[in-house]
Amino acid sequence: MLSAARGNSGRLAPALPAPGVVEPVAPDYPLVAIVGPTAAGKSALALALAERLDGEIVNYDSVRIYQGFDVGAGKVPVAERGSVPHHLLDRLEPAQVFTAGDYRREALRVLTDLRARAKLPIFVGGTGLYLRALLLGLFEGPPRSEAHRERLRALAEQRGREYLHHLLERLDPAAAERIQPRDTQKIIRALEVCLLARKPLSALQARGRKRLAGFRIHKLGLNPDRARLYERINRRVEGMFAGGLLDEARALLARPDARSIKPLQALGYRQACAALRGEMSLAEAIRRTQIMTRRYAKRQLTWFRSETDLAWFEGFGDDPEVQSRVLRTLAEAGVPGRGKTLSVL
Repeated sequence: MLSAARGNSGRLAPALPAPGVVEPVAPDYPLVAIVGPTAAGKSALALALAERLDGEIVNYDSVRIYQGFDVGAGKVPVAERGSVPHHLLDRLEPAQVFTAGDYRREALRVLTDLRARAKLPIFVGGTGLYLRALLLGLFEGPPRSEAHRERLRALAEQRGREYLHHLLERLDPAAAERIQPRDTQKIIRALEVCLLARKPLSALQARGRKRLAGFRIHKLGLNPDRARLYERINRRVEGMFAGGLLDEARALLARPDARSIKPLQALGYRQACAALRGEMSLAEAIRRTQIMTRRYAKRQLTWFRSETDLAWFEGFGDDPEVQSRVLRTLAEAGVPGRGKTLSVL
């Protein structure tokens, strides 16, 4: 789906193995993953670590991977990335479909390249599902079928989404119990798997997953003061709307495939589109984006706190003191600094 991994230099990486293949490596090859709520300074911390530890940054945000989504996605401007290569940014056309399984395959390609060049992988983003898919793996399910999905969507429109959930209760009671009746997207995927695999989704998931092997994972969590975080979120949202979010949304809405651009439903873009269509005022769009982003930050913290083996750091990632504490923690864990060679065997 994507081309060979590139850094921000634009040069092609060395030849890579088939998708999903991870070559045998020393089990202690380090990998850093930074987690935390939006506006916590994760990107700033990733840049600081990459510069000090000879690393390269790998995105795990589901919106930043798309072209044309810059201001609202909070991408670090190219001029501010310095000499640090970034991977899995601006890799997809806006209307392309990209799943957690696709992300895992592409991230594995990048890991193969970084390991071959003895660079420290530093993962940063906000989509916990993507990171979990990479580290813990996904169940081996059938590929998506647009034909099946279209028929299921039509059923939902004709008979209501509750009908789809009742159908799932008959085909896969365990999945139906776990999936909320209003979560049409997950219901459709569960039904799709039942139809294609002729087995319940829950049965396939029970077989287990293939975890990422050959790496020592260092998960770092940022936990800033809640009141200060919400202040930052409010200011960030105001800056996004003042800094070009409406222009980005307008350009995306003008595309002939605009109805198929899923990231336009992301926070900020959804409200910007509503303002452009006259469905709400600009002030209301900003206010709603602030409220929804604060709620999203709270959900992110809840998600990441369920992760195991995660070292939490109080404060923001752009705080030099926090950066120093993180560097000390990684040094104590055996992650070598710049000028020291990572094992590639």
